[in-house]
Amino acid sequence: MRLLLNVLWVIVGGGFVIALEYAIGALVLCVTIIGIPFGVQCFKIAGLAFWPFGRTVERGSVAGGPLGLVLNVVWCLVAGVWIFLSHLGLAFGLAVTIIGIPFAVQHVKLAVLALLPFGAEIREVP
Repeated sequence: MRLLLNVLWVIVGGGFVIALEYAIGALVLCVTIIGIPFGVQCFKIAGLAFWPFGRTVERGSVAGGPLGLVLNVVWCLVAGVWIFLSHLGLAFGLAVTIIGIPFAVQHVKLAVLALLPFGAEIREVP
């Protein structure tokens, strides 16, 4: 079932386009030394955006430590809020139909990760 949902996500739910956008953003961020930590987080989100079903986002108890907190604040102020709102908009648009509800749930999962990516880990669901 996960395979079918992931394939439909890539084709219908916009997974390919979203993953491509995150990957391109990550490549642009990795051009500078300062942007590398943010680029790594974009690559992490791109992987989840391409194949989200069967994966979950877990936050550590420390959530990245003091450096992770500073990087999360910078990320949130510069890009996180806008990415968060765009994922919520897509989630609301998909939730209008019954078929789109599973895809809307995945956009909400991506929205939370896009808001504060540092200190989060993506794990396979058993």
